[in-house]
Amino acid sequence: MNLNSRTLAILISLAVAVMLTAFLAFVDILSEEGVIVALIAVCISCFFFFYLSYEALVFREIKNVYTSLEKLRKQDFKKVETRSTFTADPLKKIKDEIYQLAEGKQQEIDELKQLQAMRREFLADVSHELKTPIFAAQGFIHTLLDGAVDDPHVRDKFLQKAAKSLDSLETLVQDLISISQFEKGVVKMQKKNFDVVELVQEVFEQLEQKAASRQIKLHLEVNPGEKIMLFADRNRICQVFVNLVDNAIKYGRPEGNIWIYFTENRKRYTITVKDDGRGIGEEHINRIFERFYRIDKSRARDTTSTGLGLAICKHIVEAHRSFIAVKSEVGKGTTLRFKLLKAKE
Repeated sequence: MNLNSRTLAILISLAVAVMLTAFLAFVDILSEEGVIVALIAVCISCFFFFYLSYEALVFREIKNVYTSLEKLRKQDFKKVETRSTFTADPLKKIKDEIYQLAEGKQQEIDELKQLQAMRREFLADVSHELKTPIFAAQGFIHTLLDGAVDDPHVRDKFLQKAAKSLDSLETLVQDLISISQFEKGVVKMQKKNFDVVELVQEVFEQLEQKAASRQIKLHLEVNPGEKIMLFADRNRICQVFVNLVDNAIKYGRPEGNIWIYFTENRKRYTITVKDDGRGIGEEHINRIFERFYRIDKSRARDTTSTGLGLAICKHIVEAHRSFIAVKSEVGKGTTLRFKLLKAKE
């Protein structure tokens, strides 16, 4: 049974009242020695009651507070005692607040450590990605300076390779700037009505040669002559389609297929990009939109990708108040879906 301060005060008062009443009732028949004995009995009884109340309400609770602090200092949050025989509301509240504050601060510390680890990982990834094109261009240029510039064939070949490396570097820097701007919220979507069927056809034409090199077929599942009008930033959505389809081509199986189709809802269209490629393991699905995250580590030095494409897609879709849902199974392919608003009349 939990006893609070008020209950104990009532019990002590009743005890004192009973003892005094009994003393007064028999005072006439008690001798002087009996009165002394009665007074001593009352004093002893009150002493034990008051001692019990102080012990239970103050000292024991303070001990619990110090015990809790010791366990919190050891980050032993699960074993902190939150119940006691007696309930001293102010002290118990202080103890609970200390515990909650300590637990909250520990969570903040854990989050800061996680962010610090992510920051170190990000800096390492950026350094690696920047180093690759810079070292490549540097090697070609130094080769030319060492005398190869006198050979027109070698000179043109190496200058083209250096230019390609620098183009890759520029793409990486632009992608990093884009992600930084998205995260700061300074990028404004230039939304307007446009035909997404026409846009996807342009993306397919842009990536047709790359798909053909792997014998992958691109399918746009719409009726002949059909138009699907959306209200969004056309250039940004084009960037999303390019990244998603390019990714599906890169990691799809040879002689595979990629489909894009649309499902009409009340105010939006659900856009689906599906492939029958190798699929994504469950342990990777929640991380594929992280910057520089690659499922296949053997492709870590793939110079055709900055490793930021899916991260940019995620930010663009979220800027349109939507999100990309991923469903995948190893060996059977991957399906990505997101929603966009219908065109405004």
